[in-house]
Amino acid sequence: MISWPAPAVPRLPGRGGPIRLFDSSSGVLAPSAQGPTATLYVCGITPYDATHMGHAATYVAFDLLRRAWKDAGHEVRHVQNVTDVDDPLLARAAATGRDWRQLAADQTALYARDMAALRVIPPSFYPGVTEAIPLVVAACERLEAAGVAYRLPAGDDPDAGADVYFDVGADPHFGEVSRLDLARMLDLFAERGGDPDRPGKHDPLDALLWRSARPGEPAWDGGSLGPGRPGWHIECAALALEDLGMPFDVQGGGSDLRFPHHEMGAAHGHALTGRWPYARVYAHAGMVALDGEKMSKSLGNLVLVSTLRDAGTAPMAIRLAILAHHYRDDWEWTADGLAAAEKRLARWREAVGRESGPDPEPTVAQIRARLADDLDAPGALAAVDRWVDRMHGDGGDVPRAPADLARAVDALLGVQPADPNG
Repeated sequence: MISWPAPAVPRLPGRGGPIRLFDSSSGVLAPSAQGPTATLYVCGITPYDATHMGHAATYVAFDLLRRAWKDAGHEVRHVQNVTDVDDPLLARAAATGRDWRQLAADQTALYARDMAALRVIPPSFYPGVTEAIPLVVAACERLEAAGVAYRLPAGDDPDAGADVYFDVGADPHFGEVSRLDLARMLDLFAERGGDPDRPGKHDPLDALLWRSARPGEPAWDGGSLGPGRPGWHIECAALALEDLGMPFDVQGGGSDLRFPHHEMGAAHGHALTGRWPYARVYAHAGMVALDGEKMSKSLGNLVLVSTLRDAGTAPMAIRLAILAHHYRDDWEWTADGLAAAEKRLARWREAVGRESGPDPEPTVAQIRARLADDLDAPGALAAVDRWVDRMHGDGGDVPRAPADLARAVDALLGVQPADPNG
């Protein structure tokens, strides 16, 4: 999968400190990286609609992590997939009379343009699921050979093939990612693509690994599994193990992925490797709402990054509107919030356009400290605001201070305050 051009990230003097993240699975702050190379898997889009603000908030959050890691001296190995074949994509293509492949390609390209505009650093590895079918098939075959997967007939016709399911009872650690009770798991599993009521399953929570080919649906050679296509959760597990190994440092995504997606992915990883944990830290971004409802494609209550950009909204203002909220918080997109971000951007631009100003070093140290504490972006923005307030007050006379602060804001927050076109 072709990603997008990487933004230039300025190098800063000094180095940031170790980054601690809130681990959703344990409920405590934890070190986010264990070695010189920090490893990150972020679940990517299912490309059947344009990038909405919930997507943007998630990917800006983990871009912030990557920038903080880089500033702390880590190399970064970041994998992010594109689920370019899945039930919602096929349903949207059928409803709109479009070829599912073209729909996926168009929306993936639009997402890439949005990410480039928001100055999100592209992943190190960016595979589409359709490019990784052999990896998924091999993982499913290994699970079946290990006795932790089983088959159910795909239909009454004996020639219809069989669907392959993962037996969640095979993982003694199942449930440790989400920490939910059984009733809540069952509700969320049904709500988020699972099939708890399917007859013949060993456990209602058993997850689909391989869907046998159905008439009118795309299918691939599944080797011993027969023709079909991957289940959702095994895709990410196979890609993470291939490109990151296990355990990797951070599993990231929106909070709606905590269960079942991240729980199931971890269970698949444990079963495939015989090791634990799958990821050391599970970091989840909050949900973005509009008019009191979570922003989602299924509801259609979307604020699209591309629509805002087409209307002339500066991408850096969109990024600032996102960064005004802590990444773990649920929040609501409003016109007032965007207006406040535009005002903040204008004040910053006026300040960094001057020849001299207050010493930027204490402010840079404050930005680094706030990011090291669970990516406290609002605290980091407040530190820049205080520097701008001093600039508008007694000014300060340190030569090149505005330019130096602008470089730090660019490197650490991904905001180019000096760019009149952003």
